[in-house]
Amino acid sequence: MAHIMVIDDEDHIRHLYKEELTDNGHEVSLAGNAEEALDQIRTSTFDLAILDIKLGDTNGLDLLQHIREEAPELPVILCTAYDSFQEHSRAAAATDYVVKSFDLTKLKKTISKILSKTAD
Repeated sequence: MAHIMVIDDEDHIRHLYKEELTDNGHEVSLAGNAEEALDQIRTSTFDLAILDIKLGDTNGLDLLQHIREEAPELPVILCTAYDSFQEHSRAAAATDYVVKSFDLTKLKKTISKILSKTAD
């Protein structure tokens, strides 16, 4: 299936997403901060990235801009507990936006939708 990067500063979230997405047949790489994420983007190929907006001391929207510079075609899903960021002008650079939940149904549907578009 797809190679997906999960970028989130919360260890339990990264591992929950990895477990669920691996069970769906995807290869999953994890990054806990912006530096790790950019290092992996520079050295590996990904089909999709899932990015938290709050990354400890880093703003995920800043990281999104760097991702766009390094890998402009990489689909990025912003996944955050704060739905107010959806209207932020810099969030428009993301492919989609999902409010974080332990029920990953919406996230999985969004991933499937994006991957089916990129496969066309």
